[in-house]
Amino acid sequence: MSTIEIDEKLRRGRRRWPGSKSSTNRLRALVTASIIVAALAGCAASPQPSDPAADQKITADVEARFRQHPELEAPDLIDVQTINRVVYLNGTVSAGLQRDYAESVASRAPGVKKVVNSISVSK
Repeated sequence: MSTIEIDEKLRRGRRRWPGSKSSTNRLRALVTASIIVAALAGCAASPQPSDPAADQKITADVEARFRQHPELEAPDLIDVQTINRVVYLNGTVSAGLQRDYAESVASRAPGVKKVVNSISVSK
């Protein structure tokens, strides 16, 4: 038997051990598949994009309602922002009742799903 024949027999009889090229490729494929599945699941759970026109209308409605209530006007400063029909109130008022009242007024505007009240009281 020649050395070439012996070498071929050894190659045919060689087993794949963990860490061999085939095993590493399988592991890479498994990790890649796991990442893709996790990413797709995350996409399904994210909120739908906002409707900027509807959000602007809600913001304008809330600001108009605030103008109808003098106790929510200057010197109190309330900023209104709407994202995905959720109204965010920020700013400062002089009394705790005004803070609660501003949230109540904002929640009654048409199209509002929720109000996040981050208004602080200056006193």
